[in-house]
Parts: sequence; C-alpha cells; structure tokens
Amino acid sequence: MKRARIIGTGSYLPEKILTNHDLEQTLDTSDSWIVTRTGIRERRIAAEGENTSDLAAKAGAKALEMAGVKPDEVDLIVVGTITGDFPWPATACMVQQKLGCSNAFAFDLSAACSGFVYALTTAGKYLESGTAKRALVIGAEVISRILDWEDRNTCVLFGDAAGAVVLEAQEGESGLLSSHLHSDGKYWDLLYQPGFGAVHPPTSQAMEERLQYLKMQGSEVFKVAVRMLSEVAQEALAAHDLSSEAIKLFIPHQANMRILEATAKRVGFAPEQVYINVDRLGNTSGATIPVALDEANRLGMLNEGDLILLDAFGGGFTWGASLVRW
Repeated sequence: MKRARIIGTGSYLPEKILTNHDLEQTLDTSDSWIVTRTGIRERRIAAEGENTSDLAAKAGAKALEMAGVKPDEVDLIVVGTITGDFPWPATACMVQQKLGCSNAFAFDLSAACSGFVYALTTAGKYLESGTAKRALVIGAEVISRILDWEDRNTCVLFGDAAGAVVLEAQEGESGLLSSHLHSDGKYWDLLYQPGFGAVHPPTSQAMEERLQYLKMQGSEVFKVAVRMLSEVAQEALAAHDLSSEAIKLFIPHQANMRILEATAKRVGFAPEQVYINVDRLGNTSGATIPVALDEANRLGMLNEGDLILLDAFGGGFTWGASLVRW
C-alpha cells in the first residue's frame, strides 16, 4: 500500500527570547503567575522584518536537507498558518520562491492551531492518490504580530516558530496511517481575530477598538480543548485497535501545560510518552507539532517502526489527530 512517509524534518526558531521576567517589566504579571497557570517560562519572537515565509523557508530547507531532496524534486508545498505574510497571495508561494521549488504547486491552509495536522492530512492524500510524489508540509506562525501586548491573559501564551516535514509516497507499512479531523463552528467566537476581514475591514475605528488582535475566552477554551483533544486521540487509537501503551511518542499541540497534562491523563499516556516544549517556546499555533516532531527526531527519540500520535486543537474550533508509523 502506498503511504505518505516522513523522510525529513526541520524547524526554525527566531533568535530573540522573551522571558517571563521580561514581561514583568511591561505587564501586571509575574513569572510565578505565568508558570503556575501555563507552564510557560519563555517564548521566541520574530525580529523586525522577519516574516512567516522567512521562518517557513528556513524550516523547510532543513527538512529538505535531512531528506536528501532537492528543491526541484518537490511536487507540492502546503503551509498551515493564520499569520501569513499577506492576506493573499498564499505564503506557500513565497516559500516556493525562496526555496527554489520551481516544480511545486503551493497553497496555504487555515485551521489555526490545527493547521499542521490538517496540512499533513491534505498533502498525504495527494501522495496516496499519486497526484504528487514528494511534498513539503510546513506549520509556521509569526503570531506575535497579532497579539495585544497590553493583555496579560493572551500575550504571555504565544510565540513565533516554524516546523516542516518532507513527505514521500512509498510502498510499505511506514508513513501516515490515518487522520481524524473535526470542526465545530458554534465555538468560533471563543478564539479568533476580529479584524481585518470582511466583517471588520481596516478602518480607524477598528484600530481604535483593537480588533486587529487575537481574542480568547481562556477558561471556556480550556474546557473544550481538553475534551476534544482526548476524544480525538482515543478515536485514532480505536481506529487501529491500539492501546495508549502502543504509542512511542504522543505529540500534542503545545497550548499550555495544564491542557497537555489533562489530555495525557485522560488518554492514559505516561509522562515519558509525551513530548513537551511549551515551557521553552509557548504556544506557536500551527508550528507547535512540527517543531516538537523535529526536536524529538534530532534528539534520536524516534526509530523505524515507532508509532507517533499527533494531536491538535485550534480556533474554529478545529481539531484532529494523525497516527504515523516512523
């Protein structure tokens, strides 16, 4: 059976580190307040002039290098992002140009923090159908640009990053085994960016009302996120008649430590099965899972045949899980 197999991973983190102690200087907050509620100690912030396509291209280049794939051998580029360089054209087209992937067709996919799992699933279908042989899938965000840095309840949570994988269509048992995707639009206003779309175009009044910034009802999001993340993880396991013990590594969306711990406990994962970097990077939205996957890969934590479960949740609400055999 032809499957979409991950043959290379890459990630890129901006150089600037913003610690909780740094935030204490400008916000009514403290390191202990942030750590207790989120588990986050620091996050990365893109430099001035450093945009989502820049982060994405650097992560993509590392993934291509690991895979031993030349840019002109890529057939497809999918970028999961909600902070593209422009509303349009697609940031994936910028990435294509920067990497020199002249033979690839490219597009963006918007599913908020679930963006990478959605993009991975989409690219996988192209490979399984024979439409493409190799794909570059990227989750990238410069979410710091849509944060209200006067709102301590949201700005302390997020950071900037990009992660990427190279997929190749191969016969065999390894690769993307299945994905389980869901959405529920009745929750849309619990986590969203009001401006500047068709509802609230970029007017002076919209700017005064600070509609350009991310809005979130944190406690409500928490309750739904834990339930949906745990349910879809269990759905993926049940689809293959697997127990939680069969999973070598569980890589959940790095929203905050409380959500990660609650989800892992519900599904039955031991601490050593769960990959966590939210303490160092914060919530990087669509980049969290591919960055964590690349870190784990480069640390030598993954071996051929290992089962990996990716689990995401984001605004929309969107959520999904992908089971991968390494």
